[in-house]
Amino acid sequence: MIKSMTGFGAVKGAAEKLEISIEVKGVNNRYLDCTIKMPRVYGSFEERLKAVVSKYVSRGKVDVYITADASNADDTEIRINRPLAVAYINALRSIAEEYGLSDDISAMELTRFPDVLQADKREADADQLCAGLCRLLEEALTGYNDMREREGEKLRGDILARLDEIERLTALAEEISPRSVEEYRKRLETRMKEILETSDVDEARILTEAALFADRVAVNEETVRLRSHIDQLRVLLDAGEPVGRKIDFLVQEFNREANTIGSKGNDPEMAMTVVNMKAEIEKIREQAQNIE
Repeated sequence: MIKSMTGFGAVKGAAEKLEISIEVKGVNNRYLDCTIKMPRVYGSFEERLKAVVSKYVSRGKVDVYITADASNADDTEIRINRPLAVAYINALRSIAEEYGLSDDISAMELTRFPDVLQADKREADADQLCAGLCRLLEEALTGYNDMREREGEKLRGDILARLDEIERLTALAEEISPRSVEEYRKRLETRMKEILETSDVDEARILTEAALFADRVAVNEETVRLRSHIDQLRVLLDAGEPVGRKIDFLVQEFNREANTIGSKGNDPEMAMTVVNMKAEIEKIREQAQNIE
């Protein structure tokens, strides 16, 4: 199934107690160009994240947006400085004994002294966090690819319809070509009669001239190759791999054959047929620019 290069995918989830949001957007590009925008603290994960993208996408401009919310994360740890707390208690008791004061030290009062309690942020496990980001990115890319496949199916249907039209125009060109030869023979005979001012003309010479003309305007070789290109493109549209570049190259061959047919024909109907054919080929080329 062919895929479009245009798509969108998004996912929300958790990794190492962080709330993670990931969005993937893709547009046309000749090669794979991946940009990942995320908090600077996660910069070391960039290459691993790009490797995940390359497993799902082979062509296109892909932008990945990653945001992390730590507001609900339970990552704060309160640590008791026990040696310092004991020193404060001993000092308070010494003061109480020396000055005859009551020894009523409470925990609340003790924690008011500097550095008895210390709040530390627990560092997230980098490997676990990166693994979680990669997992969420794969989910977002799955949705992104689903959208690209749906768009690709529409592109496939449009191109197949245009191939049918090109095939019809090819058959029409094959029909017009011999007809134009017969018309040329009649014009040649009329012209020779006018010049010689007699109805008795050399039929063999007319046939020779008509044969030479027929050889110059024959489009059989071009139409045979054009039909072959049509068959090849239909096969590519059913291939289970990225084929955008191959289609782009093949469309160039379509244009080459159409141009040759146009240069050989001197019939108005043939000229219009080729114009219509090239219009369909150009529309296919435009659609191919969006195929991975």
